[in-house]
Amino acid sequence: QVQLVESGGGLVQAGGSLRLSCAASGRTFSTYSMGWFRQAPGKEREFVAAISWSGGRDYADSVKDRFAISRDNAKNSVYLQMNSLKPEDTAVYYCGAARRLKAVSTSQYDYWGQGTQVTVSS
Repeated sequence: QVQLVESGGGLVQAGGSLRLSCAASGRTFSTYSMGWFRQAPGKEREFVAAISWSGGRDYADSVKDRFAISRDNAKNSVYLQMNSLKPEDTAVYYCGAARRLKAVSTSQYDYWGQGTQVTVSS
């Protein structure tokens, strides 16, 4: 069992930056691929970024070159640095953990956090 807790969301102006954190419980964090997804009101949850246990990274086209995912296995944590934020980035951001090496869709994830709200004002 893995428990995930996100933090770092908030209100920011367009062009600003935020750094999201996700803290995981358990001693097997380093064996999971970790991902960030987001869900805007009335929309489905969508992939944002993922990092495998080997360090490979994947990004959605909409955030490539603006967002960066990283992990610190010693701290059981994964991070999402978000720069040049746009109003369309407004959503609840969720952290997920997956047992598979490459995980870019919601169905591939085994555990989820409760989410953290990110609001970007224009």
